[in-house]
Amino acid sequence: MLNSFTPFEVLRGPVRLHGRIGGRGAPLLLLHGHPQTHVIWHRLAPMLAQRFTLVMMDLRGYGDSSRPVAGADHAAYSKREMALDALAVMKHHGFDRFGVLAHDRGARVAHRLAADHAGAVDRMLLLDIAPTLAMYRDTSEAFARAYWHWFLLIQPPPLPEALIESGPARYVRSVIGSRHAGLAPFAAEALAEYERCAAIEGTAHAICEDYRASASIDLEHDRADIAAGRLLTQPLQVLWGEHGAVGRCFDVLSLWRERALDVSGRALPCGHYLPEEAPQAIADAALAFFPN
Repeated sequence: MLNSFTPFEVLRGPVRLHGRIGGRGAPLLLLHGHPQTHVIWHRLAPMLAQRFTLVMMDLRGYGDSSRPVAGADHAAYSKREMALDALAVMKHHGFDRFGVLAHDRGARVAHRLAADHAGAVDRMLLLDIAPTLAMYRDTSEAFARAYWHWFLLIQPPPLPEALIESGPARYVRSVIGSRHAGLAPFAAEALAEYERCAAIEGTAHAICEDYRASASIDLEHDRADIAAGRLLTQPLQVLWGEHGAVGRCFDVLSLWRERALDVSGRALPCGHYLPEEAPQAIADAALAFFPN
């Protein structure tokens, strides 16, 4: 999949960051979510590559990127650290300023990237998230039932890791197949890739540490931004699935307007996995939103 794009590996210290690059035009960084890889863009990338140079990377802990050992404070998987990975990848390819299109966990990385490195991020299109701090703060029973993995994965090791490792493919199918459209939106090749990467040694621990960081050190960073009155200055568009839990459980635009100066967005007639459920709608939105 994505064979028309060139694979790359970028080293940031001991962390190897894997991805693909291709297309022509203005640089656009694409960041995937959990429990997936950069392959989520396989339907969307061909539509965007005529207008943008696409950089699709695997977040640390996912895909074929490294799975570094996490420290006691989970800092190795903080969104601040992951944002530095993304910045290193873009600088490696010669891009000092770029747009960001990101889904799910990748969108949380994008939020921190734009907050910490405002000069690098021109504008952002985020898919199916509200700010992390607000989502934890405003958790309802409906949200907890839909996003059960948010609360399972933050539990201390080794139990969450052991549950994933007992059946990585089962875990992937349980998480993505329990949403609005089941497994129907996912190409067989993409699903096989998600399952392959979930079975790589260290993945279970990396996934858990990603979520443990989000429920601890990432919230500290968010609270510091709020206390200092720091808002995102880049134009921000947020799209979410009308059949997904984020739109049902949160006032997405209002919450983002607490964290950013220039916010637009709307719901799309799909579920959580927008790049695979509604690729044409996302392509249309990206082509209209990002300069080229």
